[in-house]
Amino acid sequence: MYRSHNCGELRISDINKEVTLAGWVQKSRDLGGMTFVDLRDRYGITQLAFNLEVNEELCLKARKLGREFVVQAKGKVIERSSKNKNIPTGEIEIEVTELTVLNAAKTPPFTIEDETDGGDELRMQYRYLDIRRNPVIEKLKLRNRVALETRKYLDTNNFMDVETPFLIKSTPEGARDFVVPSRMNEGQFYALPQSPQTFKQLLMVSGIDRYYQITKCFRDEDLRADRQPEFTQIDCEMSFVEQEDILNTFEGLIKHLFRTIKGIDFEGDFPRMTYAEAMEKYGSDKPDIRFGMEFTELSDIAKGKGFPVFDNAETVIAINAKGCSEYTRKQLDALTEFVKRPQIGATGLIYAKFNTDGTVKSSVDKFFTEEDLKQWGSKTAAEAGDLLLVLCGNTDKVRKQMNELRLHLGTELGLRKPDDFKPLWVLDFPLLEWDEESGRYHAMHHPFTSPKKEDIHLIATDPGKIRANAYDLAMNGVELGGGSIRIHDRELQAKMFELLGFTKEEAISQFGFLMNAFEYGAPPHGGLAFGLDRLVATMGGSDSIRDYIAFPKNNSGRDVMIDAPAPLAEAQLKELNINVLK
Repeated sequence: MYRSHNCGELRISDINKEVTLAGWVQKSRDLGGMTFVDLRDRYGITQLAFNLEVNEELCLKARKLGREFVVQAKGKVIERSSKNKNIPTGEIEIEVTELTVLNAAKTPPFTIEDETDGGDELRMQYRYLDIRRNPVIEKLKLRNRVALETRKYLDTNNFMDVETPFLIKSTPEGARDFVVPSRMNEGQFYALPQSPQTFKQLLMVSGIDRYYQITKCFRDEDLRADRQPEFTQIDCEMSFVEQEDILNTFEGLIKHLFRTIKGIDFEGDFPRMTYAEAMEKYGSDKPDIRFGMEFTELSDIAKGKGFPVFDNAETVIAINAKGCSEYTRKQLDALTEFVKRPQIGATGLIYAKFNTDGTVKSSVDKFFTEEDLKQWGSKTAAEAGDLLLVLCGNTDKVRKQMNELRLHLGTELGLRKPDDFKPLWVLDFPLLEWDEESGRYHAMHHPFTSPKKEDIHLIATDPGKIRANAYDLAMNGVELGGGSIRIHDRELQAKMFELLGFTKEEAISQFGFLMNAFEYGAPPHGGLAFGLDRLVATMGGSDSIRDYIAFPKNNSGRDVMIDAPAPLAEAQLKELNINVLK
């Protein structure tokens, strides 16, 4: 063995033990007669001590060690004269009697410390070095614990871990597929799964009534902080269940994870909100309920006063920023510029200050009397010291714009605390959404989502009003996961495909295997999938999922460490019968 103990293990109770440690040199300090080396592995740091008077050759050898050298040290555990209370091993050190350099190291391109001088792209290029840093190790440890505790909970609840294929058939719904050419089937392609959706439904037909899988999924879509082209799902499905059974089961999983890993017990049931209510109050289907600032509709009292911007708008919406009446003109201008950014798209921002002296000051004083503005205040529960911020326009657009402003303000005011966790079930999503460009309906979740029983009659008359038997779990403004009760009846599934614009031939070509399976006794079933990356990042208090993935891609979908994607050799392309157009 290269080591008898790891670098985070030894304590004052181990004094006088003869030990062998191995790891990386974190740093060294030459104090004349003594040289000290901090030896690091993923478990911690132990100080090695070299005495020039006791062993000059060994001490001089230690002075030649560079950062990140891999070394083995043998010696005796002794009590430190100058203790370090900041590390668990800070009461002891190793009086080294033998030192072996296992591998020398070049100077790293950035300092491997908790606070590093390496930028994101550089750290991604040398990710194997970045992972040596304690903050990254801790994030990967958290991910490991979440996966482990998930397996424990699901196993206890009779779920079976079943693998499903990675090489499947491309389907037209959802995000863009990653495709894989088949050498043995000329001109034909596999797709990488966006989720194991149809396979887990087939497992329900197979009689495996409780399935789960912690699995990779792939979507060729534009990236951002909480997206990667390949991501990991905790994918689950259950038979002979209704929506309430699924919500209770997976609410139990989240409670188990937070209790065992974070030491947090959620009291009572998670709150629930319909999709319509979430959009009306927060402009988001994954609202952050850690703070207030719910939307208030002002159209009935703000329109018809001769202010064309309001009068010509479909809706007028306000939020109440409590205690912010002291915002300066500079701060208000910054908020206006924020909502006018192209990705948000508002044309301007109206404000009304409810000053502590009882007066009301607005950017639209020319059109509204103080009495009018006090009506605004009454409807929004504004008090002295509060600030109303108002947007107007198309209802859907304004809600999305106000959601962005609300989250921005929440961050600016310190209301979005990373150690405060507020879960929320969002229910009753629309089954369909109309796409103007294609002139047809698309499934809001996927084509296998069941409509609510009481809305099935609307298929023939008003499909846009059908509610889905679907649900999402949101936390702190993040969608942790979602799912639905599935269609298990061939006739209803055929109607769904017809609504989505599939011809009978297209439906059979794409999903005939599933339709056929439904004819052999498909049980009622439903499921849910959590995004493991997002769940872990949320539990860790982070907005970005990248540091919780061992080897992530950058925002362009590239792995800068291994330089992928990359061109194929001509011989490979020829073997696959592929021509690349220049």
